Amino acid sequence: MFTGIVEERGRIVDVHLDGSDAGTAPGSARLTVHGPKVTSDVGHGDSIAVSGVCLTVVERDGDTFTVDVMAETLRRTTVGALAAGDEVNLERSVTPTTRLGGHIVQGHVDGTGTVVRRTEHPAYDEIRIRTSAELGRYLAAKGSVAVDGISLTVIDVVDLDGGSSDEGAEFGIGIIPETRTATTLGAARAGTVVNLEVDVMAKYAERLLTAGTRKRETA
Repeated sequence: MFTGIVEERGRIVDVHLDGSDAGTAPGSARLTVHGPKVTSDVGHGDSIAVSGVCLTVVERDGDTFTVDVMAETLRRTTVGALAAGDEVNLERSVTPTTRLGGHIVQGHVDGTGTVVRRTEHPAYDEIRIRTSAELGRYLAAKGSVAVDGISLTVIDVVDLDGGSSDEGAEFGIGIIPETRTATTLGAARAGTVVNLEVDVMAKYAERLLTAGTRKRETA
């Protein structure tokens, strides 16, 4: 589990893709990441969020760590598009004494979104992100969302074309100067694809509210 408070920007050192699924997509990957702060006290089997994706450390060598990535993660997140030299947001998993400065982030990315507009202000930047209707239904104004592993507050949500599956949804977030400097969102512009993790409580609430309906429909 994580808090969405990024500890440092890391850098991809190496990407190795293994095999393919039906000859169309990598079956798995191994990433080596440079991150002096997060590697200072991690070992084999520990979890690190890499731009919001919870990954398990399989090797550590000085200031770098290596993780394995399976096909589902490559398909659902931006990890499959990473290349050597790319920057990523890094956060170690929480401990019982960690301050919960953001919100509960599992590192289980639900899907991606695309930055459609960025408006810069002296004290903050407003970023608009478009995503699918499937994810948009879990977003709420003043609720929480993790964008590339960063805990952020949703400014507003707009269901495009009434929330149809074709058009999706658009939402706004704001980042302060500290977030500009400390995370990869500082360089995000229109067209940038980002990982999104919605609030897990919203998914559980939907599951509980629709369970009875599904039972009646199948009876």
